[in-house]
Amino acid sequence: MSIGHPELVAAIASEIADSGPIPFVRFMELALYHPQFGYYMRSPEPPQERIGRRGDFYTSSDVHPILGQALAKQAEQMYQLLGQPHPFTIVEMGSGKGLLAKHILATCEGRYHSFFQHLRYVLIDRSPAMRELQRRNLAPWLDRAALLTWVDDLANVAPQGLTGLFFSNELVDSFPVHRVQVTAKGIEELWVDYRDGKFVECLMPLSSDTVVQRLRPVSADWPEGYRTEINLRASEWMKQVAQQLDRGFVLTIDYGHTAQDLYRSDRKQGTFLCYFQQSVNEDPFLRVGEQDMTAHVDFSSLAAAGEEQKLHTTGFTNQMSFLMGLGVEQMIAELEQDSPQFNAAIHLLRPNGMGTTFKVLIQHKGIRQPVLDGLQYKPFFGSALTTQSAA
Repeated sequence: MSIGHPELVAAIASEIADSGPIPFVRFMELALYHPQFGYYMRSPEPPQERIGRRGDFYTSSDVHPILGQALAKQAEQMYQLLGQPHPFTIVEMGSGKGLLAKHILATCEGRYHSFFQHLRYVLIDRSPAMRELQRRNLAPWLDRAALLTWVDDLANVAPQGLTGLFFSNELVDSFPVHRVQVTAKGIEELWVDYRDGKFVECLMPLSSDTVVQRLRPVSADWPEGYRTEINLRASEWMKQVAQQLDRGFVLTIDYGHTAQDLYRSDRKQGTFLCYFQQSVNEDPFLRVGEQDMTAHVDFSSLAAAGEEQKLHTTGFTNQMSFLMGLGVEQMIAELEQDSPQFNAAIHLLRPNGMGTTFKVLIQHKGIRQPVLDGLQYKPFFGSALTTQSAA
């Protein structure tokens, strides 16, 4: 079995040879985002796909347009609550193949004409391969002046802040994570070495004081052998998003948990997984640069990071409840029962599947506590995020 993309393996091995073992978070960063050879950064060799039914994994937008239709409806309500600003900017962070953007724009153009005239859509993606796919899928709107903009990172979105909606779908789970384990010495961090032509893990002291601080409130009951992930990048990202937003909303869709659930003592092996050709494994040292790596999202830390920047928690629910609040039953009723399209739409709602595994966090800034259709139903969550909503 392949150890991975040859040039990428050589680049990581060279860094280790120069400086010694590297924290796993650095290894994951290089495996996924190395500028030339990283999994997300280079084009897959045809006819292979990276995202989709024939790729390594698929997202909600690959299943059915109904999520994009619901997001368009929710964005239009946000536009109304903000007083119909011009422009209303939607910033999609980590845009994949551009399918969600396609579904959102098509819905806005077809159903929300006034909103569409005020809409500006920004896509953030640093992968040249993904941006090319996005342009292909968004071809019908490329000639509309000022509607579509591409940027490499958040810092280039709006120097003075903007009014509108920042959203992401299955982005945060792909941020590089620190991996830690409880040993007889205490909590140690997983580092990566290169020996005899292979990457191997080794446990060493924690790599930063920030990791130490993040662990303190969640690690008291962990038994020896317990292993989990800490996503510091997610909190930094949320703070940067909040700083870019003047007035409006942030909507984050991903699979994950509250901190209380994610770090409970019986979740002993963490949530780190790799995806290759629709199969799942737990070995990051095989097919390096040729498979995806993910870890479940800590939504409590995202909410807390937002609150520090006056980005307040509007609500937290799951994908099924979010779609139900936006009238998914009526959308599904328009489909022929038992057709492939009908079954695909139902897949997004399925309990114990995408419907409840995927969570939706909505935050707001510069507006008094709003009431959103997508948050009508909030089963079993209550104040689980342990953050206080405020205006």
